[in-house]
Amino acid sequence: MDLVPLKLVTIVAESLLEKRLVEEIRRLGAKGYTITPARGEGSRGIRSVDWEGQNIRLETIVSEEVALRILQRLQEEYFPHYAVIAYVENVWVVRGEKYV
Repeated sequence: MDLVPLKLVTIVAESLLEKRLVEEIRRLGAKGYTITPARGEGSRGIRSVDWEGQNIRLETIVSEEVALRILQRLQEEYFPHYAVIAYVENVWVVRGEKYV
């Protein structure tokens, strides 16, 4: 079995950004993604009313180059204006050709 080192980029954001974030990561080179509901508390507090919507957790496995492009775009266009966090982890995947 061959394991390929890649990057797992995780973005937690307001659900209203889902479509826009998916389009961004795809344009920047991501081949796929997984989205799940997310909730919690951070520097902007807890969302307390239903109309604000829930948060999403968007995950994508990409090359280091693509991960850096995604993080750069988030830093420039999203962090200043929205409740968004992002982090990167090293992962080893089977069938690595599916992600690059």
